[in-house]
Amino acid sequence: MSSLKKSLLDQGMKLMADPRVLKMMQDPRVMKAVIAAMSVPGKVTSLTHDGVEKIAKAMALATEDEVTDLKRTVRKLEEEVARMKQREKDKR
Repeated sequence: MSSLKKSLLDQGMKLMADPRVLKMMQDPRVMKAVIAAMSVPGKVTSLTHDGVEKIAKAMALATEDEVTDLKRTVRKLEEEVARMKQREKDKR
């Protein structure tokens, strides 16, 4: 663990042991604010991902999900071709 991470963890543990912080954390308004703050990174990621997809579609570019689907389809088709070749070879 990095020293910065360890230091932050230690400071957080000290804060959580403080009775004033414990009392404050029992307030539903504070907990609601903490939960809202914790959800912000996920919301930002989601909004960014949606924006990138809109731009990609506007520019007629393939998105990462579309490329993944295409790769999966190509792999399945290659496997099917290999099976058909093997069947043909076995018939001879």
